[in-house]
Amino acid sequence: QVQLAESGGGLVQAGGSLRLSCVASGSFLSIYDMRWYRQAPGKQRELVASSTHGGSASYLDSAKGRFTISRDNAKKEVYLQMNSLKPEDTAVYYCNADVLEFGTTNLRTYWGQGTQVTVSS
Repeated sequence: QVQLAESGGGLVQAGGSLRLSCVASGSFLSIYDMRWYRQAPGKQRELVASSTHGGSASYLDSAKGRFTISRDNAKKEVYLQMNSLKPEDTAVYYCNADVLEFGTTNLRTYWGQGTQVTVSS
């Protein structure tokens, strides 16, 4: 089994910054793509940023230039640096990872429990 645990959410004023962290624990061979999703009340969950194992990143258009995803493969962690936050960034942010476990050649996707980010105007 694999567990993903997010941290770093909170309440911040518009224009402020937050850094989210997500650490993977458990028994597994390797982590491939890692992603951050978010879900605002009444809206569908959306992909905010993703990172390949090698560090190639992609972003939601509204996050480009403000958010940066990074990872430390040795620590099994992924981060989301969020700058110039806006009220519309308010959501629960979820970590997501594709994991290769022992005894299989198939990747399995895991989710964290989420961390609340609230941006006040």
